Amino acid sequence: MTDMTRGPIPDPAPHVAYRACRENITRLVTSDPSVAELPVPACPGWNVRDLIGHLVLVCQMAVEEDPGEITDPPPPPPGIPVHELVVTWAALEEQLQEVLLRADWLRRRVLPLDALSHELDLRSALGLPPPDGSPALADALDLAVGGFTMSVQGRGLPALRVRTPDRKWAAGEDEAAATLSAGSLEVFRALTGRRTVHQIAELSWSTSPASWLPAFTWGPFTPPTSTIEESAPTPMGLDRHSAT
Repeated sequence: MTDMTRGPIPDPAPHVAYRACRENITRLVTSDPSVAELPVPACPGWNVRDLIGHLVLVCQMAVEEDPGEITDPPPPPPGIPVHELVVTWAALEEQLQEVLLRADWLRRRVLPLDALSHELDLRSALGLPPPDGSPALADALDLAVGGFTMSVQGRGLPALRVRTPDRKWAAGEDEAAATLSAGSLEVFRALTGRRTVHQIAELSWSTSPASWLPAFTWGPFTPPTSTIEESAPTPMGLDRHSAT
């Protein structure tokens, strides 16, 4: 993957981005305790309590520097109230900054990606809009495009340019054969298993997307078989099927 927009920049502070997501999520789930049992369509079989339990366990694994796959922790113990989970999460997150400073590049970025992805899942379940200007989005999107790029290359597909209103990437090493354009959050949701194949195909493509649709299944992510949330409107200047 080549980011064609951003030049060399200092390593960001992933704990700051992660904390913003944790605080947003905590505020959402503690303002109305009745949401604990609400299902989360983006995470089949989970309710809100399960989602918080997942985030707590991922944070705990990071703090303990567990070498396991943090994207698939064991299920949380049943019955722990949400307000107890968020207290535990806050205490764990206090230790996270030091851990992330010595973590490898991937783990430093997977944690904010996971937190942002589930914040968006939660907001969708609650019928709320996404956050305005999340500090986790830029690096999470870089990581998601990087994983997608490996999927494109692993399937022997032509390179694809991925474009948002303020950034663009080359997903592949050769000259891009097509361009996918959408808003940053919409690209992120498409790349992280929150958009159906049909929704992905309805984004702004410069040519038929059929060749690249299988590449949206990568790592832990698979497009859902039915719509879990509506796509965001196409941003101004990124007309559907007319990207350049």
